Amino acid sequence: MPVQTRSKPVKTATAQYHGLSEKQLVQMYRTMVLSRRLDDREIQLRKQNKIFFQISGAGHEAVLVAAGQVLKPAYDWFCAYYRDRALCLSLGMTPYEMLLSGVGAKDDPNSGGRQMPSHWGHPKLNIVTRSSPTGTQFLHGVGIAEAGLYYDNHAKALKAAENAPLGKYVTHEPDEIVYISGGDGATSEGEFFESLNTACQKKLPVIYLIEDNGYAISVPVSVQTAGGSISKLVSGYPGLLIQECDGTDVFESYATFQRAAEYCRARKGPALIHAHVTRPYSHSHSDDEKLYKSAEERAEENRKDPIPRFAKFLLEEGILNAKEIEKLSAEIDIEVREAGDKALAAEMPAVDSITKWIYSPDVDGASKSFDVAPVFKGEPKTMVEMVSATLSSEMARDERIVVFGEDVADVSREDNIEKVKGKGGVFKATWGLQRTYGADRVFNSPLAEANIVGRAIGMAIRGLKPVVEIQFFDYIWPAMMQLRNELALVRWRSAGGFACPAVIRVPIGGYLTGGAIYHSQCGETIFTHTPGLRVVMPSTALDLAGLLRTSIRCDDPVMFLEHKHLYRQPYNRSEDPGPDYTIPLGKARVMREGSDATIVTYGALVHRAEVAAAQLDREGVSVEVLDLRSLSPYDWEAIAKSVTKTNRVIVAYEDTLSWGYGAEIAARIADELFGDLDAPVRRVAAMDTFCAYQPKLEDEILPQTEDIVAAVHDLLAY
Repeated sequence: MPVQTRSKPVKTATAQYHGLSEKQLVQMYRTMVLSRRLDDREIQLRKQNKIFFQISGAGHEAVLVAAGQVLKPAYDWFCAYYRDRALCLSLGMTPYEMLLSGVGAKDDPNSGGRQMPSHWGHPKLNIVTRSSPTGTQFLHGVGIAEAGLYYDNHAKALKAAENAPLGKYVTHEPDEIVYISGGDGATSEGEFFESLNTACQKKLPVIYLIEDNGYAISVPVSVQTAGGSISKLVSGYPGLLIQECDGTDVFESYATFQRAAEYCRARKGPALIHAHVTRPYSHSHSDDEKLYKSAEERAEENRKDPIPRFAKFLLEEGILNAKEIEKLSAEIDIEVREAGDKALAAEMPAVDSITKWIYSPDVDGASKSFDVAPVFKGEPKTMVEMVSATLSSEMARDERIVVFGEDVADVSREDNIEKVKGKGGVFKATWGLQRTYGADRVFNSPLAEANIVGRAIGMAIRGLKPVVEIQFFDYIWPAMMQLRNELALVRWRSAGGFACPAVIRVPIGGYLTGGAIYHSQCGETIFTHTPGLRVVMPSTALDLAGLLRTSIRCDDPVMFLEHKHLYRQPYNRSEDPGPDYTIPLGKARVMREGSDATIVTYGALVHRAEVAAAQLDREGVSVEVLDLRSLSPYDWEAIAKSVTKTNRVIVAYEDTLSWGYGAEIAARIADELFGDLDAPVRRVAAMDTFCAYQPKLEDEILPQTEDIVAAVHDLLAY
């Protein structure tokens, strides 16, 4: 059961400094004051319009310098949130580096001027790049901790990670801790509870620091949290060490962190520190707390300020006298002023850096190096069989690969693995992998899509190669924040300091006969609209093998869409192309040559287009069918070559007609190839409605072969 404690107030005898020397105490005080002065300097610069955003860590300094004394930079891992300035200073980030972030300078180690100030990230210190969405970091920290435990038992994986791009930042220590912080408001997010569930279930060495200043912007904790106490709310989590402390008291905070760190380093499980802090400043420069806090409440915030409180202690103990405190304060003012002046004079990012680090500069999945011919062997496999075969060959090659998701393992209870056939996913795409590679490499997740993707992000940041499955595309939306604002942006927002080369496998599409609304959705355009994310959708078993292998071996995050209708079709089977077969991303395949019209398509529409082309051929009409295979990037050169040959084009896709993926292809053809067209660009797609359960309705809603034939006839008659 959880253990909940609270530190007793410290006595003012030297022996009761919890082992901290007077020199350490002075340094901690100095860091607290430095943190506050940096906040004040940024506020001043914001008023002068020399920086563009400010959010402070005021009132949180005591618990953060305590954490900095217990935890180790470039040893432990840190998912810090925007109030954690004092912690980052304690770990070794400099005032100059922080102010580089404020002005958005080229050499800002947090983001190279791409992210707001106080969104900390420092690869050399293991401070993981931070985004603005609330609470997403909790799952990343869990994945980071899982990767650390994985490296304990997989030395080859660690070596491979060290030799991969950004491997110089891969560190691993047997007793490392992952620190994850957030405010009281962040504990309202589902990802917080999803992360706690996994951290406790796996006994991960994670310290959660909840910095409770009583408010999430203007909303008090009494409105945010049932009962007003997050530590009481999570008291039922098994194995979770829960500690509550006065986060404005340096000694109480330090003792609390010592106990939590000892618990985690001993691998007893996770710890949660509920630190009560104060917020004497408004939420950010754009907030005015006078609008919702009374004068009496604001006065109380100031009375709890940890800096004058600690200064009083140092004076009473004779550790510093008034003149020494004044001198220290003056030195800090000079340091901050000089750092600010230097930052204001720093070089800004070049305009041509805008597109840098959207994708990997080290391993380009679209390069010709991935154009490797197949070496066929064995009996023909369906698409779903090829998923398992390809994953198996890649897992044998690279120990960094882990596979997880809902139902993907053969069996969760390992004692049963020799007694049962095994599940291996609802489509059996991962069947047999756990039996071959073990439960630490192939395992089931909770039924929580954000949990799956968020943990994969943390693992990939640590150098693993997670290949995870979202069971149905229709249920991907709980992971949307993790996909759109995290997975795809990690490299760009950190200016190349971190990367996230995870593969997200997603069964997609209709034509299922009874799939209905929530098992037949498309929507790929939402993800092709996301820079930084590769999107792939093969239509044959051979293409699946080559593209999945490329997706795993490239250095970018990939959404790998597998059409459910195509999983077991006999017409798209292939022999195994061998363990080296890869296909460059963004390279289309001409499925059928033609001269009168072009059909640009992908997924389940490829076969329907081929059937339509064969029917039209019997009428004397020659139609070229182009399978894009990769949707982002896509093969514009192949499209242009075909359109300039046939002068007529149809874009066929399964998603709804309006706002669909084909609209971009059609618009670009009209924009850049207008002079080569003998007829308007046509789209064939689903109706602007939902997919019905009744098969006759489904047939009417989704595009069929006869719709493609009719569209070609219309084009030829134009």
